[in-house]
Amino acid sequence: MRKIKIIKVLGFLLPVFVLFSSCKNEFKGCEYVAYFGGEIVNPNNPYVLFCKGNEVIDTLKLDKNNRFFVQFDSLAPGLYNFKHEPEYQYVYFDKNDSIMVRVNSKDFDESVVFCGRGEEKNNFLMEMYLKNEKDKYKMFEYFDDNFDDFSKQIDSTYSKATKFYTTRKSEIKWSEDFDVFAKASLDFNYYSKKELYPIVHKIRTGQDVIEQLPGDYYDYRKTINFNNVELSGYAPYVMYLSHMLNNMGTINYHNHFTETDLALKTNINKMNIADTLIKNETVKNNILNNIAFTYLLEDQNMANNNKFLATYKKLSTDKSKKNEITTICNAIQMLRVGNQLPEVNLNDPNGNKVSSANVVKPNTVFFFWTVNAKSHFEAVHKKVMALKSKFPQYHFVGININDRKEDWKKTLENYKFDGITELHCADFEDIKNKWAINKIHRTIILGDNGLIKNAFVNIFDSKFEENLK
Repeated sequence: MRKIKIIKVLGFLLPVFVLFSSCKNEFKGCEYVAYFGGEIVNPNNPYVLFCKGNEVIDTLKLDKNNRFFVQFDSLAPGLYNFKHEPEYQYVYFDKNDSIMVRVNSKDFDESVVFCGRGEEKNNFLMEMYLKNEKDKYKMFEYFDDNFDDFSKQIDSTYSKATKFYTTRKSEIKWSEDFDVFAKASLDFNYYSKKELYPIVHKIRTGQDVIEQLPGDYYDYRKTINFNNVELSGYAPYVMYLSHMLNNMGTINYHNHFTETDLALKTNINKMNIADTLIKNETVKNNILNNIAFTYLLEDQNMANNNKFLATYKKLSTDKSKKNEITTICNAIQMLRVGNQLPEVNLNDPNGNKVSSANVVKPNTVFFFWTVNAKSHFEAVHKKVMALKSKFPQYHFVGININDRKEDWKKTLENYKFDGITELHCADFEDIKNKWAINKIHRTIILGDNGLIKNAFVNIFDSKFEENLK
């Protein structure tokens, strides 16, 4: 499959490879010269962002053929990422690598193919990522199993993945610096399953297996460097630390608290554990930010938010991210019950700009969707059509986010949703900051006075209809 994908992209890559080969002799005088380019099929926007962690190094404009290309005169070896909103993937550069990538935005991760000097190690990372994603969904049912069956399953999968990793490492002969990420893509997927097992098993079966776990079950934690700066922006590592902190931060005497108070205490507990366990400021701040983003967009108890932020500000030293966290918190404050919905700009199907203030009516429901999540798009519209019949007093507004206007309109042309007002988000950053939108399952409900009734509810929640009564 990998070879077939590479053959498909050779046509547009050949001219660039000629350029690369003609520059081989020049590399001797330019130790850290590197090239990065490629093609975005079905682009969502005219740019690709080349980043190191959260820092944008360069904004690369697509040409008329949806291609981009850049030469870096001095690029430090290491892990980078390229973003074509709302998606991103990693790319690793050794000294003098010349890497091209081809991506189809409609099937982003599955379509990524790297070519050029440095292609093999990057295609390995993509293969591991896709294997881990496939394994993640396949493994979910095994969390219901007893401990012995669960362990056999994950150990077997880990053994196969280790064999694949070892074989590719021997074939490619990659550097020790790259191996930090290659090994992380192998190990942390396995470790995450072990952290998740007792939590997910209890949620799905009601059985607490903590006492049944062997005494050495968590011994792998002793091998982990919790202060690894290189991995601080690498998703498998960050996700593992999040799962581990969820596990360690669980409060067992939960019956003593309400659901909202329990969420507050659990997340403060997680931050305190992170502060104790992680000494490197970069790693710790990344994890604290991750906890804060998740908590603030899930729990909308204002008093608890303030208590949470007090602990966050005490422990975090990340000033730039702290401002972003504050922006989210301010948005949440503006979305309190009884407030007016902050104004954002939208577009109608005719290309006219529309203010959200002119769309607001008594009893209005705003829901969100994107072309990139077709199953959600169809499910949410089906749900809304059913709600329209049951609650005819409500006005339903679908807002498309993160898609090109052409793709939005083309998608709607293939469906018939009578009675739903369809609008397109004109500025995603603006709506994200003002309406705290980070999930397409979010729904905003306005009451019969046109003011906010509930700005943080999942339309697929089993109790959703109670908000409309």
